[in-house]
Amino acid sequence: MLAILASIFRFIFRSLMLTGFLLFLLMPIAYLISRNRKSGTEDGADKADRGAVTLARSLAWLFGVEVKVEGAPVEGPVLFTANHISWLDIPVLHSACAMGFVGKAEIEQWPIFSFIARAGGTIFHQRGSHDSAAGVTAAMQQRLREGRAVTIFPEGGIKPGVKEVRVFHARMYRPAVEEGCLVQPVMIRYMQNGQKDHDFSFRVGESMMKNLVRVLARKGVVAELHFLPPMEAAGKPRRELAEACRAAVVNSFES
Repeated sequence: MLAILASIFRFIFRSLMLTGFLLFLLMPIAYLISRNRKSGTEDGADKADRGAVTLARSLAWLFGVEVKVEGAPVEGPVLFTANHISWLDIPVLHSACAMGFVGKAEIEQWPIFSFIARAGGTIFHQRGSHDSAAGVTAAMQQRLREGRAVTIFPEGGIKPGVKEVRVFHARMYRPAVEEGCLVQPVMIRYMQNGQKDHDFSFRVGESMMKNLVRVLARKGVVAELHFLPPMEAAGKPRRELAEACRAAVVNSFES
């Protein structure tokens, strides 16, 4: 009975805090990010990045997620490549440093979160579309040429009920290989009471809205981010690079 009451209290408290944030703070922060990004200056870009990181940290906190970072993110043009557990992986990763994501096109249809994703510089990809894939690759390469970071989830998406790191798709590493930038594996895991919290992800058959409500009502979790040693992408076969990144992430995830 006490556990149920605690869940209800957490849901009400976090929902009120989230509603207040969305109503009074989201739009001003997103506007400042957009205005600074469009300024075309280095100072404006820095301010936009800081704003995006602040937005991400706020969202993680509102959903009861404490982010702990181990290792140092590479600065400059880099392809971050991480395992994928929850839709909250994006604000969790963005809490560590500024980065643009490659995300599924469906996110553009999500209320509020599509707005947040665009503010963070997400590149949207329509799965199964050759034209979309070509456009995403070009956008990633342009961003890397500008000296900025791009983040991919090479597993291709979240699969409910899966507790291990799945296969990393090699095609997503093409921009890094062609641009010759560094690739840095990043391990994400959610912990509660010192144990992996596998129930933080989607349950089988669970919708986005049901997961959001459940996360708001759950006990807080610790999101561990491990930025692992970077790898040179220039001249490497994409499959070799993908497998090396997955091996590094799996080793850290299971340690």
